[in-house]
Amino acid sequence: AHHHDSHGAGHGDHGAGHGSLGSYAIGFVLYDKSPRHVTPERAAELARGLPPFVTPVALLVNADDALVARTLACLPQALLQFHGDETPQRCNSVSRPFIRAARMAPGFDLLDFAHQHAAAQALLVDAHVEGYGGGGQVFDWSLLAGLPQGVRRGLILSGGLHPGNVGEGVRLALKNLLK
Repeated sequence: AHHHDSHGAGHGDHGAGHGSLGSYAIGFVLYDKSPRHVTPERAAELARGLPPFVTPVALLVNADDALVARTLACLPQALLQFHGDETPQRCNSVSRPFIRAARMAPGFDLLDFAHQHAAAQALLVDAHVEGYGGGGQVFDWSLLAGLPQGVRRGLILSGGLHPGNVGEGVRLALKNLLK
């Protein structure tokens, strides 16, 4: 189970406290329409305060070449997360390890999406809402059942996780992994 936190790392706190919460990765939202948006320069400043073994993740949504170049220059150690409508060719062209977000709408073919994005380090599965990002919404986790083990192993569960349901998400994920 991966723990990946994209919450508020740009709001006054400097990201350093997040490592103590058991996070392995801290996401910096570089999408200017998000209320949690930070610039690549600010993300780099915040990333310098992260403890060892906590990976900065640069979340991009349909970023242009200039923003991608600034992100790579400012955050050379970051894992990229493509969260928009990026094609597999676009994701692969950056020549950096990346996570690809999958927006779980009814009828969405996650298996086909996984095959198209085979170069991704992992797929982050999130709720499909207006705009980009899951808006803290939970999607129907049973949509993940029946995926081949190779695909399930590379999933990061996102969207509306909280202390009341995270156990259920882990139980479902493990049940599916152990089948």
